[in-house]
Amino acid sequence: MTDQLIIFDTTLRDGEQSPGASMTKDEKLRIARQLERLKVNVIEAGFAASSNGDFECVQAIARAVKDSTVCSLARANDRDIARAAEALKGSDNARIHIFIATSPLHMEKKLRMTPEEVFEQAKLAVRFARNLQGNIEFSAEDGYRSDMDFLARVCEAAIREGATTINIPDTVGYAIPELYGNFLKTLREKVPNSDQAVWSVHCHNDLGMAVANSLAGVKLGGARQIECTINGLGERAGNCSLEEVVMAVKTRRDYFGLDVGIDTSQILAASRMVSSTTGFVVQPNKAVVGANAFAHASGIHQDGVLKARDTYEIMRAEDVGWSTNKIVLGKLSGRNAFKQRLQELGVELESEGEVMAAFAKFKELADRKSEIFDEDILALVSDESVQGEKEHYGFISLAQHSETGEQPHAEIVFTSAGKEVRSQADGNGPVDASLKAIEAHVKSGAEMVLYSVNAISGNTDAQGEVTVRLQNAGRVVNGVGADPDIIVASAKAYLSALNKLHSKSDRIAAQG
Repeated sequence: MTDQLIIFDTTLRDGEQSPGASMTKDEKLRIARQLERLKVNVIEAGFAASSNGDFECVQAIARAVKDSTVCSLARANDRDIARAAEALKGSDNARIHIFIATSPLHMEKKLRMTPEEVFEQAKLAVRFARNLQGNIEFSAEDGYRSDMDFLARVCEAAIREGATTINIPDTVGYAIPELYGNFLKTLREKVPNSDQAVWSVHCHNDLGMAVANSLAGVKLGGARQIECTINGLGERAGNCSLEEVVMAVKTRRDYFGLDVGIDTSQILAASRMVSSTTGFVVQPNKAVVGANAFAHASGIHQDGVLKARDTYEIMRAEDVGWSTNKIVLGKLSGRNAFKQRLQELGVELESEGEVMAAFAKFKELADRKSEIFDEDILALVSDESVQGEKEHYGFISLAQHSETGEQPHAEIVFTSAGKEVRSQADGNGPVDASLKAIEAHVKSGAEMVLYSVNAISGNTDAQGEVTVRLQNAGRVVNGVGADPDIIVASAKAYLSALNKLHSKSDRIAAQG
């Protein structure tokens, strides 16, 4: 067996299936470039056949990414496979990822197909794909709950027809580590040509064991590819977390005996980018990338760390991208210092115009805030107005009055289709009044399903990062806004969400 572990990132496909986590093409491109800097082996860019928008995203990423394999998901039918192959044409290093369900429950209730029909469709789909692309992955959806003998027969046929990777997902997060690892081991032993393909694991986190199951699949089951997402993003309870499996394998190489080609110094930048883009905030006690991941409150722990870091730290914070000197810039800092810090944080803006727009926002923030942290800079460059995207709505200014015993009042000025608009409203609080003032003019009719405030750094002058999730006519979108004034941040986040609702760029979620 090879001692190299392949990291397959599906943040842009499976991660995007989280309600409200859908991304624009430009957002997907930015994250794909960061995944390339992270040195991810395979980037699953999307499900090309699901919509024209997803096709364009896969196509754009296939053309932009050079150092990672770019992959598109496809159902086991000729139309999906041909569409995936067409989207991937711009890449010199592409993969088609075919899936079909193999568990009795899924075959009967979802597919309404007999096992023999599923077997034939899987075989013919791989054969068709192999004529279009040399790198083929086959996934048996709900594989862990499938009949072992039937699954072995399907996998053997898929390999015989040309599949180079075989993936056995725990699609519903039902597995237990030891059982899952042994299931994969037994399956590989039952497949006569198992040595002709790389075996892969794709685990969901419904019971909180996605990382443990994935690692058991590697250690006990002989898998050499892990499918995962940044921050464990994904539908329901999420997917296996990339940062956790990578650091587990690197930190415990004595046990796993595997090499991982990931540039771990880019992990935190990737985490922040995905969090700010999707609006899914990382919990403070999240392993590796949470704000408290390397913090020590206990006096005993602090004393130990001061004497020798390895008493309580099994990883170095800087190895995953945390800065040992967080205060980096102030209002006297110049453009070159700002640009250099962006590069150190793994941020790559597309044009000089975007750098200038970000620097202007940095100077504006520096006038209001004495110390600028890395987190502030990452929040700045995640602002859509910096990234040159066309906005239907844009924030200009906000005035609000709130006093004990009186009803709060807000007056907001914003642009709508390039024209300046003034609107005002009362509310139950200053945030409520501000958002009602926007809605009084826009009349979107959207329902707010999430409002979340997160302090970007630890001080009282920290920027507040607000996430607003809106739902309208079956669409769910996130808007994110950052500002030292959380009421302004709230207004920016609401306008950001309205822009996404207005953009009509819908996403059709993939399966698997």
